[in-house]
Amino acid sequence: MAGSLEFIKSVSGSSVGTLDVTGIFSSAYDVYQITITKMEQTANGWNEMRFLDSGGTSITASEYDIATLELKSYASFSEYKATNANRFETINYSGTGSSVAGALTMYIYNPYDSSSYTFASWQSNGFRTGLGSIGGKVIGVHKSTEQISGVHFISGGSGSVFTNLEVLVYGVK
Repeated sequence: MAGSLEFIKSVSGSSVGTLDVTGIFSSAYDVYQITITKMEQTANGWNEMRFLDSGGTSITASEYDIATLELKSYASFSEYKATNANRFETINYSGTGSSVAGALTMYIYNPYDSSSYTFASWQSNGFRTGLGSIGGKVIGVHKSTEQISGVHFISGGSGSVFTNLEVLVYGVK
């Protein structure tokens, strides 16, 4: 991706099940990079994400499609696909008590353009407690023509919370 990154915002959270990153998209950029620099949580699971609408509300309609290539050190690679889901289900994997640096790099395309779908692509790394490393290469689309204002991260695993989460957002010039 040609160009340079321009810092927009840093958000962190601890002891939270979800984290909103608000007010990050504008007409200044067509492409954004979101990086999770640190992630720790209380249970094994795939973390998830929804977009926030122009009013800052989490979009829960069945408008998300995703295709994931799961890259496991402990088993064969596998694919996961979902259509008409109410969230992006496979943001990255995090295990109990594991700390993952550089856990995710995501690109979001045209989120502020209310006349087109919002697309995303990302790659992630993580650790599945007791098994080993697990990463993902993912593409996704939010199939609604609406203006997006931010993202809503959801901790994976039953009853899980983020004990430490750091998110950086950049505009791509």
